[in-house]
Amino acid sequence: MAGFWARRRRGAPELQVHDADAGLATRVGSALVAADDHLRAAADELGFAEAELGFDATLQPAEVLAVARRQLSEAFRLNRRNHEADAGSADEVRARYLRVVDLCEAVERVLDEQAADLAERMSRARRAPDLIAGVRADILRLRARIPYARTTIDRLGARYARAALADIEANPADAAQLLAFAEHGVGVAERRREAGRRDHADVALEASARAVRRAAALLDAVETFEVEALRAEATLAALADECRRDLAAALGAPRSPAAADAIAELQSALATLPVAGVNTDPIAHRQRLRAARNALDRALAATRERATREPSSVPPVVHVRHAVRDADRRLDVARDAVAGHPGCIGAEALARLAESERIRVDLGHYLGSAAAETTVATADLTHRAHVIALARRAAALASESLALARQDIGAFRAQRLGA
Repeated sequence: MAGFWARRRRGAPELQVHDADAGLATRVGSALVAADDHLRAAADELGFAEAELGFDATLQPAEVLAVARRQLSEAFRLNRRNHEADAGSADEVRARYLRVVDLCEAVERVLDEQAADLAERMSRARRAPDLIAGVRADILRLRARIPYARTTIDRLGARYARAALADIEANPADAAQLLAFAEHGVGVAERRREAGRRDHADVALEASARAVRRAAALLDAVETFEVEALRAEATLAALADECRRDLAAALGAPRSPAAADAIAELQSALATLPVAGVNTDPIAHRQRLRAARNALDRALAATRERATREPSSVPPVVHVRHAVRDADRRLDVARDAVAGHPGCIGAEALARLAESERIRVDLGHYLGSAAAETTVATADLTHRAHVIALARRAAALASESLALARQDIGAFRAQRLGA
């Protein structure tokens, strides 16, 4: 009886594997049937699209369908291989099943994407007459706006500087040229459509629609500039007063080099403001004042933040000096020990000393000179901690070199006494 239950326990994993393979085989069968049905439906849809759009317009979808058909054929071949007598081990069979599932999913995904693309193209082809009519209506509507845009440019030229109108001065002429191109493109689209070249008609129609959208944007920019110029002109005086108050406050507060540069830029922006009655560019003046004021606010905020965190997180100046001097002192001691016992010092001690000297040279470059007091580091708050770290590393290596040198000297003396 015990042997029977042992056989039952030994066979349980095998039964689980068999059940898992059976479930995978069922899944593969369902995937193959679904992908085959999808492929047949896609072939029918491609035939309808070819009849409506033309043969040339469906060349790429036909290639996609051919690739999907080859992938599905490969999936069927792998599935048949798994049902042959010499199918191989269970792992090989399972790997083929998983590959079949992947191929079927890839076919389904590609066919879904292709179906969506064909549906969009067929919908656009069916809407082509309405789209052509809409583009022609837009061309007429925008052409009626061109004389008003030219009048607006003339009116703005009498009030504002010529440089202020540089971005919009040519907009009416450019819009007229774009509309002429759009009209030509619509004509091409109609002729190509009548000739059965709907793919060419779609390209021409899309180019016409883009030209119409660009022309509308150019004409809108003229009207937008007029409104923005009036708004800038109305708010420029108040903004200048606010900038002067901020400038006065900044001049009386501690400031960094960045804040000093921002103050100079704001002073320059205020100095270039025009007097009354002079044609100018109010939008450009407003933008420059705002940019200079924002830069000053950021610089002053950074200065205040640095002043706030200096006592707690930035090492004091005296700590920087002490760290550098301690490194120099330890280096001098290590150098004297090595120089006073030529031929006694081992390679490791010499390597530590060389590394310490290299860091001290780097520290000297960082400070401005190898023997400089820490003027650079103490002036730049953000560099103090880095200077201290370099100095401490140089000191530590010098101490390690000295300790190793003393061991080497002791060993050399003991060797001589023993001899």
